[in-house]
Amino acid sequence: MAIDSNALRSQFPSLSRTYRDMPMVYFDGPAGTQVPQGVIDAVVHYYTHSNANSHGAFVTTQETDTIIDDMRKAMAALLGAPGAETISIGQNMTTLNFSLARAMSRIFRAGDEVLITQLDHEANRGPWLTLRDFGVRVREVNLLPSGELDYEDYEKKINENTRLVCMGMSANSIGTVNNFKRVRELTYKYNAWLLLDAVHYAPHFSIDVEDIGCDFLLCSAYKFYGPHVGILYSKPGVLDRLPTDRLRTAPQIAPGSIETGTLNHAAIAGVAAAVKFIAGLGTGESLRSRLVTAYDAIAAHEHKLAGKLYEGLNKIKGVSVIGQDFSKASRTPTVSFTTKGKTPDQVCALLAEKNICAWGGHFYAMHAIEVLGLLEKGGVTRMGISAYNTEAEVDFVLEQVKRIAAL
Repeated sequence: MAIDSNALRSQFPSLSRTYRDMPMVYFDGPAGTQVPQGVIDAVVHYYTHSNANSHGAFVTTQETDTIIDDMRKAMAALLGAPGAETISIGQNMTTLNFSLARAMSRIFRAGDEVLITQLDHEANRGPWLTLRDFGVRVREVNLLPSGELDYEDYEKKINENTRLVCMGMSANSIGTVNNFKRVRELTYKYNAWLLLDAVHYAPHFSIDVEDIGCDFLLCSAYKFYGPHVGILYSKPGVLDRLPTDRLRTAPQIAPGSIETGTLNHAAIAGVAAAVKFIAGLGTGESLRSRLVTAYDAIAAHEHKLAGKLYEGLNKIKGVSVIGQDFSKASRTPTVSFTTKGKTPDQVCALLAEKNICAWGGHFYAMHAIEVLGLLEKGGVTRMGISAYNTEAEVDFVLEQVKRIAAL
Protein backbone atom coordinates (compact mmCIF):
# COMPACT_ATOMS: atom_id res chain seq x y z
CA MET A 1 0.00 0.00 0.00
CA ALA A 2 1.49 3.33 -1.09
CA ILE A 3 1.00 6.74 0.46
CA ASP A 4 -1.52 8.88 -1.44
CA SER A 5 0.26 12.21 -0.97
CA ASN A 6 -2.62 14.40 -2.13
CA ALA A 7 -5.16 12.70 0.13
CA LEU A 8 -2.78 12.72 3.07
CA ARG A 9 -1.73 16.36 2.64
CA SER A 10 -5.34 17.49 2.45
CA GLN A 11 -5.70 16.48 6.12
CA PHE A 12 -3.08 19.04 7.26
CA PRO A 13 -4.29 22.65 7.37
CA SER A 14 -0.75 23.99 7.83
CA LEU A 15 0.42 22.50 4.54
CA SER A 16 -1.73 24.99 2.61
CA ARG A 17 -0.17 27.99 4.32
CA THR A 18 1.76 30.54 2.28
CA TYR A 19 4.14 33.19 3.51
CA ARG A 20 5.41 36.01 1.33
CA ASP A 21 3.37 34.50 -1.49
CA MET A 22 5.31 31.21 -1.32
CA PRO A 23 4.29 27.79 0.03
CA MET A 24 5.81 26.43 3.20
CA VAL A 25 8.16 23.44 2.91
CA TYR A 26 8.26 21.56 6.20
CA PHE A 27 11.52 19.62 6.40
CA ASP A 28 11.66 20.18 10.16
CA GLY A 29 9.85 16.96 11.11
CA PRO A 30 12.63 15.60 13.35
CA ALA A 31 11.92 18.51 15.71
CA GLY A 32 8.16 18.02 15.50
CA THR A 33 5.70 17.22 12.72
CA GLN A 34 2.71 19.16 11.47
CA VAL A 35 -0.68 18.17 12.87
CA PRO A 36 -3.68 16.81 10.92
CA GLN A 37 -7.19 18.24 11.26
CA GLY A 38 -8.40 15.16 13.13
CA VAL A 39 -5.96 15.87 15.96
CA ILE A 40 -6.93 19.53 16.08
CA ASP A 41 -10.62 18.53 16.15
CA ALA A 42 -10.05 16.11 19.03
CA VAL A 43 -8.39 18.80 21.15
CA VAL A 44 -11.14 21.33 20.38
CA HIS A 45 -13.86 18.75 21.02
CA TYR A 46 -12.47 18.00 24.45
CA TYR A 47 -12.46 21.63 25.50
CA THR A 48 -15.90 22.16 23.96
CA HIS A 49 -17.64 19.13 25.44
CA SER A 50 -15.68 17.29 28.14
CA ASN A 51 -13.41 19.71 29.98
CA ALA A 52 -13.18 18.41 33.56
CA ASN A 53 -10.82 16.79 35.99
CA SER A 54 -10.78 13.02 36.29
CA HIS A 55 -12.42 10.40 38.53
CA GLY A 56 -15.70 12.11 39.36
CA ALA A 57 -19.38 11.14 39.18
CA PHE A 58 -20.64 13.53 36.53
CA VAL A 59 -20.64 13.11 32.78
CA THR A 60 -17.72 15.33 31.71
CA THR A 61 -15.33 13.81 34.25
CA GLN A 62 -16.39 10.32 33.17
CA GLU A 63 -15.75 11.31 29.55
CA THR A 64 -12.30 12.54 30.59
CA ASP A 65 -11.56 9.16 32.20
CA THR A 66 -12.62 7.42 28.99
CA ILE A 67 -10.41 9.70 26.89
CA ILE A 68 -7.37 8.92 29.03
CA ASP A 69 -8.07 5.18 28.93
CA ASP A 70 -8.65 5.25 25.17
CA MET A 71 -5.33 7.02 24.66
CA ARG A 72 -3.50 4.40 26.71
CA LYS A 73 -5.12 1.65 24.64
CA ALA A 74 -4.22 3.43 21.38
CA MET A 75 -0.59 3.84 22.42
CA ALA A 76 -0.44 0.21 23.55
CA ALA A 77 -1.56 -0.76 20.04
CA LEU A 78 1.02 1.53 18.45
CA LEU A 79 3.85 0.12 20.56
CA GLY A 80 2.76 -3.51 20.50
CA ALA A 81 2.29 -3.43 24.27
CA PRO A 82 0.11 -5.98 26.11
CA GLY A 83 -2.32 -3.43 27.54
CA ALA A 84 -3.23 0.08 28.64
CA GLU A 85 -1.76 -0.52 32.09
CA THR A 86 1.76 -0.38 30.58
CA ILE A 87 1.36 3.16 29.20
CA SER A 88 2.22 6.14 31.43
CA ILE A 89 1.72 9.76 30.44
CA GLY A 90 4.00 12.71 31.12
CA GLN A 91 4.80 16.27 30.14
CA ASN A 92 7.55 15.07 27.78
CA MET A 93 10.11 12.32 27.39
CA THR A 94 12.83 14.26 29.23
CA THR A 95 10.71 14.79 32.33
CA LEU A 96 9.67 11.13 32.41
CA ASN A 97 13.30 10.04 32.08
CA PHE A 98 14.38 12.30 34.96
CA SER A 99 11.58 10.74 37.04
CA LEU A 100 12.85 7.27 36.23
CA ALA A 101 16.43 8.25 37.05
CA ARG A 102 15.42 9.72 40.41
CA ALA A 103 13.48 6.56 41.26
CA MET A 104 16.39 4.32 40.29
CA SER A 105 18.77 6.42 42.40
CA ARG A 106 16.88 5.03 45.41
CA ILE A 107 17.43 1.38 44.54
CA PHE A 108 20.84 1.41 42.81
CA ARG A 109 23.88 1.15 45.02
CA ALA A 110 27.44 2.47 44.88
CA GLY A 111 29.33 0.30 42.39
CA ASP A 112 26.28 -0.41 40.23
CA GLU A 113 26.74 0.61 36.61
CA VAL A 114 24.63 2.25 33.91
CA LEU A 115 25.55 2.25 30.22
CA ILE A 116 24.68 5.21 27.98
CA THR A 117 26.03 6.13 24.53
CA GLN A 118 27.86 8.98 22.86
CA LEU A 119 25.23 9.06 20.09
CA ASP A 120 22.18 9.76 22.24
CA HIS A 121 20.07 12.87 22.69
CA GLU A 122 20.86 14.55 26.00
CA ALA A 123 17.42 13.51 27.29
CA ASN A 124 18.77 9.95 27.40
CA ARG A 125 22.14 10.96 28.83
CA GLY A 126 21.65 13.83 31.28
CA PRO A 127 19.15 12.09 33.60
CA TRP A 128 21.42 9.07 33.94
CA LEU A 129 24.55 11.14 34.54
CA THR A 130 22.85 12.41 37.73
CA LEU A 131 23.23 8.89 39.17
CA ARG A 132 26.94 9.58 39.57
CA ASP A 133 25.93 11.71 42.57
CA PHE A 134 24.79 8.47 44.24
CA GLY A 135 27.96 6.47 43.55
CA VAL A 136 26.64 4.77 40.42
CA ARG A 137 29.21 4.38 37.68
CA VAL A 138 27.87 5.74 34.37
CA ARG A 139 29.84 4.55 31.33
CA GLU A 140 29.61 5.60 27.68
CA VAL A 141 29.59 3.41 24.60
CA ASN A 142 31.71 4.95 21.86
CA LEU A 143 30.46 6.45 18.62
CA LEU A 144 32.39 5.50 15.50
CA PRO A 145 33.29 8.03 12.75
CA SER A 146 30.77 6.22 10.50
CA GLY A 147 27.95 7.44 12.72
CA GLU A 148 27.35 3.96 14.17
CA LEU A 149 27.74 2.80 17.73
CA ASP A 150 30.70 0.58 18.55
CA TYR A 151 29.05 -2.74 19.46
CA GLU A 152 32.37 -4.31 20.39
CA ASP A 153 32.66 -1.51 22.93
CA TYR A 154 29.22 -2.50 24.24
CA GLU A 155 30.47 -6.04 24.79
CA LYS A 156 33.56 -4.76 26.61
CA LYS A 157 31.72 -2.40 28.93
CA ILE A 158 28.62 -4.35 29.93
CA ASN A 159 29.30 -6.62 32.90
CA GLU A 160 27.81 -8.21 36.00
CA ASN A 161 27.57 -4.80 37.70
CA THR A 162 25.47 -3.28 34.91
CA ARG A 163 21.95 -2.57 36.14
CA LEU A 164 20.63 -0.51 33.24
CA VAL A 165 21.45 0.10 29.58
CA CYS A 166 20.01 3.24 27.95
CA MET A 167 20.13 3.74 24.20
CA GLY A 168 18.27 5.45 21.41
CA MET A 169 16.55 3.32 18.80
CA SER A 170 17.72 5.88 16.25
CA ALA A 171 19.73 9.10 16.25
CA ASN A 172 17.85 12.36 15.84
CA SER A 173 21.09 14.07 14.78
CA ILE A 174 22.21 11.94 11.82
CA GLY A 175 19.53 9.27 11.31
CA THR A 176 21.42 6.13 12.38
CA VAL A 177 19.19 3.21 13.39
CA ASN A 178 20.84 1.34 16.25
CA ASN A 179 21.00 -2.43 16.69
CA PHE A 180 18.86 -2.46 19.82
CA LYS A 181 18.03 -6.15 19.49
CA ARG A 182 21.71 -7.05 19.68
CA VAL A 183 22.03 -4.93 22.81
CA ARG A 184 18.91 -6.58 24.29
CA GLU A 185 20.68 -9.93 24.05
CA LEU A 186 23.63 -8.49 25.97
CA THR A 187 21.35 -7.17 28.70
CA TYR A 188 19.67 -10.57 29.04
CA LYS A 189 23.10 -12.09 29.61
CA TYR A 190 23.78 -9.79 32.54
CA ASN A 191 20.19 -9.44 33.80
CA ALA A 192 20.20 -5.69 33.20
CA TRP A 193 17.24 -3.50 32.31
CA LEU A 194 17.04 -1.99 28.82
CA LEU A 195 15.58 1.48 28.32
CA LEU A 196 14.97 2.68 24.77
CA ASP A 197 14.50 6.23 23.53
CA ALA A 198 12.08 5.88 20.60
CA VAL A 199 11.38 9.60 20.11
CA HIS A 200 13.08 9.72 16.70
CA TYR A 201 12.14 6.16 15.74
CA ALA A 202 8.41 6.09 16.46
CA PRO A 203 7.42 8.50 13.64
CA HIS A 204 8.98 6.27 11.00
CA PHE A 205 8.82 2.59 11.94
CA SER A 206 6.50 0.16 13.68
CA ILE A 207 7.52 -0.83 17.20
CA ASP A 208 6.84 -4.10 19.01
CA VAL A 209 7.98 -3.79 22.62
CA GLU A 210 7.15 -7.42 23.41
CA ASP A 211 9.25 -8.65 20.50
CA ILE A 212 12.14 -6.37 21.48
CA GLY A 213 11.82 -7.28 25.14
CA CYS A 214 12.72 -3.83 26.45
CA ASP A 215 11.88 -2.90 30.03
CA PHE A 216 11.16 0.76 29.30
CA LEU A 217 10.52 2.73 26.12
CA LEU A 218 9.85 6.44 25.78
CA CYS A 219 8.48 8.50 22.91
CA SER A 220 6.84 11.86 22.22
CA ALA A 221 3.55 12.28 20.37
CA TYR A 222 4.46 15.60 18.78
CA LYS A 223 6.99 13.74 16.66
CA PHE A 224 4.24 11.57 15.12
CA TYR A 225 1.53 14.11 14.25
CA GLY A 226 0.19 14.65 17.76
CA PRO A 227 0.38 17.20 20.61
CA HIS A 228 3.23 17.72 23.06
CA VAL A 229 2.82 14.71 25.35
CA GLY A 230 5.46 12.26 26.57
CA ILE A 231 4.70 8.54 26.72
CA LEU A 232 6.41 5.83 28.75
CA TYR A 233 5.98 2.11 28.18
CA SER A 234 7.00 -0.08 31.11
CA LYS A 235 7.11 -3.85 30.99
CA PRO A 236 4.40 -5.26 33.25
CA GLY A 237 5.54 -5.28 36.87
CA VAL A 238 8.74 -3.27 36.37
CA LEU A 239 7.45 0.23 37.14
CA ASP A 240 5.85 -1.09 40.33
CA ARG A 241 9.34 -1.90 41.60
CA LEU A 242 10.45 1.74 41.40
CA PRO A 243 9.95 4.23 44.28
CA THR A 244 8.88 7.10 42.03
CA ASP A 245 8.13 10.61 43.27
CA ARG A 246 4.43 10.63 43.98
CA LEU A 247 1.91 11.97 46.45
CA ARG A 248 0.19 9.55 48.81
CA THR A 249 -3.09 10.51 47.08
CA ALA A 250 -1.73 9.42 43.69
CA PRO A 251 -1.93 5.91 42.22
CA GLN A 252 0.69 3.71 43.84
CA ILE A 253 0.97 1.25 40.94
CA ALA A 254 1.50 1.46 37.17
CA PRO A 255 0.71 3.27 35.03
CA GLY A 256 -0.23 6.18 37.30
CA SER A 257 2.59 5.84 39.82
CA ILE A 258 4.92 8.01 37.74
CA GLU A 259 2.24 10.52 36.69
CA THR A 260 2.34 13.66 38.85
CA GLY A 261 -0.54 16.10 39.13
CA THR A 262 -3.33 16.66 36.62
CA LEU A 263 -2.56 15.49 33.11
CA ASN A 264 -3.08 17.50 29.91
CA HIS A 265 -6.43 15.94 29.02
CA ALA A 266 -7.02 17.86 25.79
CA ALA A 267 -3.58 16.92 24.48
CA ILE A 268 -4.21 13.31 25.50
CA ALA A 269 -7.33 13.33 23.31
CA GLY A 270 -5.11 14.59 20.51
CA VAL A 271 -2.62 11.75 20.98
CA ALA A 272 -5.35 9.15 20.47
CA ALA A 273 -6.42 11.02 17.33
CA ALA A 274 -2.81 10.99 16.06
CA VAL A 275 -2.69 7.21 16.43
CA LYS A 276 -6.02 7.00 14.59
CA PHE A 277 -4.57 9.19 11.81
CA ILE A 278 -1.59 6.87 11.35
CA ALA A 279 -3.84 3.79 11.40
CA GLY A 280 -5.93 5.40 8.66
CA LEU A 281 -2.97 4.99 6.31
CA GLY A 282 -2.98 1.22 6.74
CA THR A 283 -5.24 -1.80 6.24
CA GLY A 284 -6.44 -4.64 8.46
CA GLU A 285 -9.12 -5.68 10.90
CA SER A 286 -7.48 -4.60 14.16
CA LEU A 287 -6.00 -1.25 15.15
CA ARG A 288 -2.61 -2.92 15.56
CA SER A 289 -2.65 -4.44 12.07
CA ARG A 290 -3.67 -1.11 10.53
CA LEU A 291 -0.81 0.60 12.35
CA VAL A 292 1.77 -1.97 11.25
CA THR A 293 0.75 -1.76 7.58
CA ALA A 294 0.59 2.04 7.81
CA TYR A 295 4.16 2.17 9.05
CA ASP A 296 5.24 -0.07 6.19
CA ALA A 297 3.79 2.49 3.76
CA ILE A 298 5.22 5.45 5.66
CA ALA A 299 8.70 3.91 5.83
CA ALA A 300 8.74 3.13 2.09
CA HIS A 301 7.56 6.62 1.16
CA GLU A 302 10.01 8.40 3.45
CA HIS A 303 12.96 6.18 2.55
CA LYS A 304 12.50 6.90 -1.16
CA LEU A 305 12.36 10.66 -0.68
CA ALA A 306 15.16 10.81 1.89
CA GLY A 307 17.36 8.67 -0.36
CA LYS A 308 16.82 11.15 -3.18
CA LEU A 309 17.63 14.04 -0.84
CA TYR A 310 20.79 12.29 0.37
CA GLU A 311 22.02 11.50 -3.14
CA GLY A 312 21.19 14.98 -4.40
CA LEU A 313 23.04 16.69 -1.58
CA ASN A 314 26.05 14.47 -2.17
CA LYS A 315 26.30 15.81 -5.71
CA ILE A 316 26.41 19.47 -4.66
CA LYS A 317 29.89 20.97 -4.57
CA GLY A 318 30.82 22.18 -1.11
CA VAL A 319 28.21 20.06 0.67
CA SER A 320 29.28 17.16 2.89
CA VAL A 321 26.57 14.76 4.04
CA ILE A 322 27.02 13.27 7.52
CA GLY A 323 25.93 9.71 8.32
CA GLN A 324 25.11 6.51 6.50
CA ASP A 325 23.65 6.30 3.01
CA PHE A 326 20.24 4.87 2.13
CA SER A 327 21.36 1.56 0.65
CA LYS A 328 19.77 -0.19 3.64
CA ALA A 329 16.20 0.12 4.88
CA SER A 330 17.31 0.58 8.50
CA ARG A 331 17.93 4.31 8.25
CA THR A 332 15.61 7.09 9.39
CA PRO A 333 14.73 9.75 6.79
CA THR A 334 16.83 12.38 8.53
CA VAL A 335 19.67 13.88 6.50
CA SER A 336 22.33 16.16 7.99
CA PHE A 337 25.09 18.02 6.20
CA THR A 338 27.66 20.78 6.36
CA THR A 339 28.26 23.47 3.75
CA LYS A 340 31.73 24.80 3.02
CA GLY A 341 32.18 28.42 4.02
CA LYS A 342 28.83 28.70 5.82
CA THR A 343 27.61 27.81 9.26
CA PRO A 344 24.48 25.66 9.64
CA ASP A 345 22.62 28.67 11.02
CA GLN A 346 23.56 30.73 7.98
CA VAL A 347 22.33 27.96 5.68
CA CYS A 348 19.05 27.67 7.59
CA ALA A 349 18.51 31.44 7.40
CA LEU A 350 18.99 31.38 3.62
CA LEU A 351 16.65 28.40 3.30
CA ALA A 352 14.07 30.23 5.42
CA GLU A 353 14.00 33.02 2.84
CA LYS A 354 12.36 30.45 0.56
CA ASN A 355 10.08 29.15 3.36
CA ILE A 356 12.10 25.95 3.74
CA CYS A 357 11.96 24.86 7.38
CA ALA A 358 15.23 23.24 8.48
CA TRP A 359 17.33 23.26 11.62
CA GLY A 360 20.98 23.96 12.34
CA GLY A 361 23.03 22.99 15.38
CA HIS A 362 23.30 19.89 17.56
CA PHE A 363 19.57 19.22 18.27
CA TYR A 364 20.33 18.30 21.89
CA ALA A 365 22.53 15.45 20.66
CA MET A 366 25.43 17.70 21.62
CA HIS A 367 27.90 15.00 22.57
CA ALA A 368 27.40 13.09 19.31
CA ILE A 369 28.06 16.22 17.26
CA GLU A 370 31.04 16.95 19.49
CA VAL A 371 32.51 13.46 19.04
CA LEU A 372 32.13 13.80 15.26
CA GLY A 373 34.22 17.01 15.44
CA LEU A 374 31.41 19.27 14.26
CA LEU A 375 30.31 21.14 17.38
CA GLU A 376 32.91 23.89 17.10
CA LYS A 377 31.77 24.43 13.50
CA GLY A 378 28.20 25.11 14.58
CA GLY A 379 26.97 21.53 14.17
CA VAL A 380 25.09 20.46 11.06
CA THR A 381 22.12 21.47 8.94
CA ARG A 382 19.37 18.91 9.47
CA MET A 383 16.43 18.05 7.24
CA GLY A 384 13.85 15.35 7.79
CA ILE A 385 11.24 13.71 5.61
CA SER A 386 7.78 13.10 7.04
CA ALA A 387 4.83 11.22 5.58
CA TYR A 388 3.37 14.41 4.08
CA ASN A 389 6.49 15.47 2.16
CA THR A 390 6.67 15.13 -1.64
CA GLU A 391 9.21 14.53 -4.36
CA ALA A 392 8.57 18.02 -5.73
CA GLU A 393 9.58 19.45 -2.35
CA VAL A 394 12.81 17.45 -2.40
CA ASP A 395 13.61 18.82 -5.88
CA PHE A 396 12.96 22.38 -4.71
CA VAL A 397 15.10 21.97 -1.59
CA LEU A 398 18.01 20.53 -3.57
CA GLU A 399 17.80 23.44 -5.99
CA GLN A 400 17.97 25.92 -3.13
CA VAL A 401 20.85 24.17 -1.34
CA LYS A 402 22.80 24.17 -4.60
CA ARG A 403 22.17 27.91 -4.95
CA ILE A 404 23.26 28.56 -1.36
CA ALA A 405 26.42 26.45 -1.67
CA ALA A 406 27.45 28.50 -4.72
CA LEU A 407 27.09 31.86 -2.96
